Amino acid sequence: MPPRPRFDRRAPVRELPNINDRINYPKLRVVDADGTQLGVINREEALDVAKDRELDLVLVSEKADPPVCRIMDYGKFKFEQEKKAKEAKKKSHQTEVKEVKMRYKIDQHDYNVRIGQAVRFLKAGDKVKCTVIFRGREIQHTALAETLLRRMAKDLEEQAEIQQAPKREGRNMIMFLTPRKTPLIKTDKEKQIPTRAVRTITAPPRATASANTQLNKDQ
Repeated sequence: MPPRPRFDRRAPVRELPNINDRINYPKLRVVDADGTQLGVINREEALDVAKDRELDLVLVSEKADPPVCRIMDYGKFKFEQEKKAKEAKKKSHQTEVKEVKMRYKIDQHDYNVRIGQAVRFLKAGDKVKCTVIFRGREIQHTALAETLLRRMAKDLEEQAEIQQAPKREGRNMIMFLTPRKTPLIKTDKEKQIPTRAVRTITAPPRATASANTQLNKDQ
């Protein structure tokens, strides 16, 4: 029976940058820190120039003939490269579709929770699938479900745009929202806040004087 392979417990070897004494080419084309071409010079002379400027000699093109080096602050250069890599990673965010589920008879507290979830997803750059689930005979109330979804779209209009309007899909009704790309501009009429309460129930008509007289005669 062959012996079992042994695990290599040594730390992985880190690839070190080609700077300063790690550069082994005898002749180098050197570019100064300000972009000035210093021409083709030998390795020792290039290292002396970098040392005099209290900077580093960095190999930037190994395949060129002769290889190209640049005199720079390698620590600062490395920091800027890492910063650019992080920014590029943020911009390459993979958009996902997050789902928010509810019933058409949802109460106000649970509705606010769903709104909060949707806001978090949208701020993260993800799309939101709003789903109203029907059970049993609830499928008859698709109009109420559509009203609920359009209410949600209205409440989220500052963060989202409707990508797909409410649509029935099997025993569900769905709507897709996508993060808003342009700021929402409201009209002056929409910004106006009512200053007094509006009566929603019509008051009964007042009795006229002739009607009161007739009522007294009848009594």
